[in-house]
Amino acid sequence: MTPELKAKFDQLTQAHPIVLFMKGNALFPQCGFSARALQILQPHGQVFTVDVLADPEVRQGIKDYTNWPTIPQIFIRGQFVGGVDILAEIAERGELTDLVAGKPPA
Repeated sequence: MTPELKAKFDQLTQAHPIVLFMKGNALFPQCGFSARALQILQPHGQVFTVDVLADPEVRQGIKDYTNWPTIPQIFIRGQFVGGVDILAEIAERGELTDLVAGKPPA
């Protein structure tokens, strides 16, 4: 990964409370997992989305950045959360609201 791409990911994930690297965009998700992640996140505030299909360098780069093999990838308050499965578990435990608000886990 180029230093420029790493800097771009650092900036994007720090600039927005919720960032979703997904296939497609908020208006037209291109896969079920991306749509599910968006559905879970939207009640918790503005979701900044990055369409990984628009740029192959970003699609592979985000996987390298997080060392996570799949898309979608979720960042909350600059921290990598994981994929939709982990996001769903956090939401089911009732911890997502606090995570978005910046409160430490109970």
